[in-house]
Amino acid sequence: MTLNRNILYFTIMALLLLGVGLFQSWNVSLSILNLCLISAIMALGVNIQWGYAGLFNVGIMGFAALGGLAAVLVAMPPIEGAWDKGGWGALGGLLLAVISIALAVFTYKKMKIGKYRTISIVAICIIGFFLSRYIFGPATHAIESINPAKSGYLGGLGLPIVISWPIGGLFAGIAAWVIGKITLGLRSDYLAIATLGISEIIIAVLKHEDWMTRGVKNVIGMPRPVPYEVNLQTTEWFLDMSNWFGTDPVGFSSIFVKICYAGLFIVMLLIVLWLSETALKSPWGRMMRAIRDNEVSANAMGKNVTKRHLQVFVLGSVVVGIAGAMLTTLDGQLTPTSYQPLRFTFLIWIMVIVGGSGNNWGAILGGFVIWFFWIEAEPLGLLLMNVITSGMSEDSGLRLHLINSAAHMRLMTMGIILLLVLRFSPRGLLPEKS
Repeated sequence: MTLNRNILYFTIMALLLLGVGLFQSWNVSLSILNLCLISAIMALGVNIQWGYAGLFNVGIMGFAALGGLAAVLVAMPPIEGAWDKGGWGALGGLLLAVISIALAVFTYKKMKIGKYRTISIVAICIIGFFLSRYIFGPATHAIESINPAKSGYLGGLGLPIVISWPIGGLFAGIAAWVIGKITLGLRSDYLAIATLGISEIIIAVLKHEDWMTRGVKNVIGMPRPVPYEVNLQTTEWFLDMSNWFGTDPVGFSSIFVKICYAGLFIVMLLIVLWLSETALKSPWGRMMRAIRDNEVSANAMGKNVTKRHLQVFVLGSVVVGIAGAMLTTLDGQLTPTSYQPLRFTFLIWIMVIVGGSGNNWGAILGGFVIWFFWIEAEPLGLLLMNVITSGMSEDSGLRLHLINSAAHMRLMTMGIILLLVLRFSPRGLLPEKS
C-alpha cells in the first residue's frame, strides 16, 4: 500500500513537471526540477534532525550559506596580488583569534573557580581581540582595495566546483558541532532561538566581510561543472544532436545544460537518500527514534542523549551544507542577501511537514511539491485572476488590483497546502512507518 502511494505521488509530481514543459516551456520545467532536487536534499537534512531526533533547527539558511561560501573558496580562481598584499595577514589575525579562544577555554578548565580565573579569561579575550584586530584590520583593508569594482577579495583555490559540495558539508558540520556543543543541552525552544541567531550571524558575516565574499557586491561568474551554452553551440556533435531532434541549437543548448545539472543533482540526491535510509534502518536509527519518542527512558537505558543529539545535528547540517553548495553552483554566483532565514527556513520546514516527518521519501516528495507550487503559484494565480475578472471592464480598479496581487498568491498557496495536508493527512503525505 505504501509503495503504491509512493508511486502515485511521484507520478503526479512528474506529470506536473511534464505539464509545465508542454504548456509553458521545457526551460522552466527543468529549472523547477533542478531546484526541487536541491530542495529535496535540504529537506532530507532537516528530516535527519527533526524526523530522526526531534531537534528543532531554525538555522538552516546559515548552514546553506556556509555551503555557498565553500563554493567560492574552492572554485573561484585566486585574485592576483591579494595574498601578497594582505592574505597572510588576514589568516594570521584569524589564527591569533582562534588561539586566544582556545587559551581562554583551557584557562576556564584548568583554573579553580574564583575571581582570578575570571580575570584571567577576560584578560586573555581582551588582549587576543586587540592583537588579532591589529593584524587582521590592515590586512583586510589591503585586500579590499585591490580593484574593488571587480574583485576586492582573496578569491579561491581554482578547483572544480563539485569538490566544494563535500567541503560545504564539512564547513556546515564544523559549525554545527560548535553550535551543538553550546546549545544541545538547552530546551528545544532555546535551541531554535540559538540556531536562528547564529544563522543570522553567519549571514551577516558573509554580507560584511568583503575580503572573503565581496559582501553585497556578490561573487559572480563562478565556474560550472557542466558545459557553457556558447561552447555547445559551436560543437559539431551537439549541432548534430540538435539537428537530429529538429530543434534550434541556441534553445536546445540551454535545455541540455539544465539536463546535465539535473543528472548531477539526481546522483547526489540518490547518494544522500541511500545513506539516510541505511542510517534510519540501522540500530543507530532505531536508537535515535527511541530517544526522540522518550528521552527519559532512553537515558535510563544508558544512552547518552546529548551526544546522540550532537551526532544527528551535525549529520543533518552536513546535508544542508551540501545542498547550499549545490544551490550556489546552479546559480553561478554567491549572493549573501538572498539567504533570508525567516523566509526560506520555514519553507524547508513546510516541505518536511507536508512530505512526512521521519520518512526520507516523504521529505523528498515535500521538497518537490512545495518548491513546485512556490514557483508556479504566481503564473497559476495570474491565470486564476484573469478567469475571475474576465467579465470586468479593462480599466476596472478591482480587476487591476486582483491581477497585480497575483504575485502574492505564493504565501496563501503555501498556507492552503499546509492546512489541507494537516487536515486530511496529519502525519504528511508519506507518513513515517511504525
